[in-house]
Amino acid sequence: MIEQYVTSLQKVDEMQAAIVGGKGAHLGALSRIDGIRVPAGFCVTTDAFRRIMAEAPSIDGRLDQLSRLKPDDRETIRTLSAEIRRTIEAIVLPDDVAAAITRALTQLGERAAYAVRSSATAEDLPTASFAGQQDTYLNIMGQAAILQHVSRCWASLFTERAVTYRQRNGIDHRAVHMAVVVQKMVFPQVAGVLFTADPVTSNRKVAAVEASFGLGEALVSGLVNADAYKESDGKIIDKAIATKRLAIHALPAGGTKEQPVDSERQEQPALADAQVLRLVQLGRRIEAHFGHPQDIEWCLVDDDFQIVQSRPITTLFPVPETRDGANHVYVSVGHQQMMTDPMKPLGLSVWQLTALAPMHDAGGRLFVDVTRALASPSSRAGLLELVGRSDPLTRDALETIIDRGDLIPSLPDQGPPGPPAGGGAPEPVETDPAIVTDLVERSQASIATLQRDIATKSGPALFDFLLASFEEHKRLVGDPRSMQVIMAGMEASWWLNEQLQAWLGEKNASDTLTLSAPHNVTSEMGLALLDVADVIRPHPEVVTFLRQVKDEGFLDELTGLPGGQDARDAIRAYLDRYGMRCVGEIDITRPRWSERPTTLVSLILDNIRNFEPGARKRRFEQGRQEAEKKEHDVLERLRALPDGERKAEETKRMIDRVRTFIGYREYPKYVIVSRYFVYKQALLDEAERLVQANVLREKEDIFYLTFQELHDVVRTNQADDQLIRQRKDAFRSYQALTPPRVLTSEGEGVAGAYRRDDVPHDALVGLPVSGGTVEGRARVILDISEADLAPGDILVTAYTDPSWSPLFVAIEGLVTEAGGLMTHGAVVAREYGLPAVVGVEHATRLIRDGQRIRVHGTDGYVEILP
Repeated sequence: MIEQYVTSLQKVDEMQAAIVGGKGAHLGALSRIDGIRVPAGFCVTTDAFRRIMAEAPSIDGRLDQLSRLKPDDRETIRTLSAEIRRTIEAIVLPDDVAAAITRALTQLGERAAYAVRSSATAEDLPTASFAGQQDTYLNIMGQAAILQHVSRCWASLFTERAVTYRQRNGIDHRAVHMAVVVQKMVFPQVAGVLFTADPVTSNRKVAAVEASFGLGEALVSGLVNADAYKESDGKIIDKAIATKRLAIHALPAGGTKEQPVDSERQEQPALADAQVLRLVQLGRRIEAHFGHPQDIEWCLVDDDFQIVQSRPITTLFPVPETRDGANHVYVSVGHQQMMTDPMKPLGLSVWQLTALAPMHDAGGRLFVDVTRALASPSSRAGLLELVGRSDPLTRDALETIIDRGDLIPSLPDQGPPGPPAGGGAPEPVETDPAIVTDLVERSQASIATLQRDIATKSGPALFDFLLASFEEHKRLVGDPRSMQVIMAGMEASWWLNEQLQAWLGEKNASDTLTLSAPHNVTSEMGLALLDVADVIRPHPEVVTFLRQVKDEGFLDELTGLPGGQDARDAIRAYLDRYGMRCVGEIDITRPRWSERPTTLVSLILDNIRNFEPGARKRRFEQGRQEAEKKEHDVLERLRALPDGERKAEETKRMIDRVRTFIGYREYPKYVIVSRYFVYKQALLDEAERLVQANVLREKEDIFYLTFQELHDVVRTNQADDQLIRQRKDAFRSYQALTPPRVLTSEGEGVAGAYRRDDVPHDALVGLPVSGGTVEGRARVILDISEADLAPGDILVTAYTDPSWSPLFVAIEGLVTEAGGLMTHGAVVAREYGLPAVVGVEHATRLIRDGQRIRVHGTDGYVEILP
């Protein structure tokens, strides 16, 4: 039975984190695992902490102040946190709390040395480790000192770093309580950490061990270099022995001290290979118990390993679930769709139900299993060719896995290899603009029919209707005629680039030839916002009003201003056409522009400030004329070559094809997103009914259920609140993860590399997607609503989906971390004539906002200028 204020470690397990905190719960669970030794100790429970907090009502007011602060308000956080800590440490422990602690110390041995360790309730969780956020005190001796350090542990819940960590992770300060673990000190010869999955590559089959002399505090604090070992399948596969000049040792009278390591021992291994393997076996046993890869702190005492902490490794990217036990290789969908953020469960499931290929989810992202395609040499060649054109980093990562030869089975060829993508000039459809017009009209008719028919559906019948609509959705997206048109435009573009470089030595010629191509709904969307700016610009009171807008209902407030009615009508007309779009629009749960029109306000104001009236028509006409001039120039130069008339004739045919078809490349995505908005509105109507019936707390709770789960809730009028809370916590944790381009079933995220030696050594290398060179101020923007652009700026961001295109009219160049040759940002950059380099790893971290950079869009690299 657990006592109110103090309980033995042996009496608790991982289910009692609310009482003994995450660390205490894990240590209690560890002590119950056969063969795992944990130093004896006890926990001071969260009831004791709450009792202490109740002794200081003044803390409540400071917590209210903290909750209103932003995480970057460091000075105020530092001041308030220090005040709270001083208040807690000054509280005299109530007699019954102090008596419970001293009684437990008497049972363990009053003269022993102890480690006094913080154990918060939001600590060592599968979704957030909180590692190092609270305090630990080693080699504490005597009752008075231990009681004092218990108080210090309680106070450490409010260190500046712990407060900031909670605020960044959206965790209420009042929702977290502090327990304290008091354990007998162990005095190890060697200590260190064990990761049961490789923390660098995330490979679950590789364990990593770090070891150094003395207490593990030296290693954890970064004071010393440690010996490093990698283990896989019972063998040490890598070993690096460090020079260990310092160690931390316990002092006889209490406390710890840094001491030099004897020179003859500095380069000796801290562990023998057999000890490393034995330690990893213990780690695997712990991992099996908790069901997650673990970050374990250990001590070696007289050749006996003792475990002093184990927590989940929260930085590992999850692996798609499979039940076949076979090896798999997955490619990220988000890097192809230019949306690498996590998606909520409803968004994931709706995309899966409407996608043309099976997709697996992990970490809130979608992946396609390409194992079978890689296993056969013929299909492998086609896959690598297609992937390589889009994203060389993904291709290189896949080739890295293939070259290892230990993950992918080898299957016999199913037949001769097909023609490489873009390896010629096939003409599956004639060059006829009417084909595009017909496809667009059919898509629009389908959306209108969906809007009409869904209006009469509700309850379970709505879900039956939606499932049928998803099939129509897939038929539209996979329409062979539509696919032929898309491929015709892409292949014509590839043909022009390859042949004109071979014949004329000109790189990326199609970039100019596609300027202002017709039927590109995404580039039209960006230009259309210039017309909205033209309507608003003559009305200074409207402009002033928009600068102060914060509420989403601002459109209705416009009518009271001179020119406000025209402004409202212009914005609403824009939203009627494009309001279904938003950043991350492949996730149905993301707020659309129609739902959050304030997103557009900063873009409109930028257009008013940066452009003159009539800019839309001028921009489009300028691009059309440049393309026309380029065509004339190319054809004239070709005719001067041997066999020039034939070359010019072929090139003219391809120019006509690319201008006829390349704009349509953007249209299927527009149709998908348009249909998604219709689905979403219907599902939110159902959510409102569920809220009114007290089945759900709020409408947005449906976003944390899969489509089938939501169907069940509607059918039964019952929802699982705990599941929804768990999904919200999981989603928050996924936001901190970076998805890999390529992921294996072993959990390894494989990063590709650009194999190039033709760029300056300090340049940031990427994929050239839109030619030209531009120099200007880098604007690192991660949230489109916070854009503040000036003429000449170069946009640097993680990714750009179609919703970013209104920014493209105001910039001179583009740099992104994700993207490929035919992704939306690249297509629109070419149509606007913006030099662009995509796939630049860590661009938003390596380039600082405001720095001057030079973008080499033809050669695919970025220089940071002095």
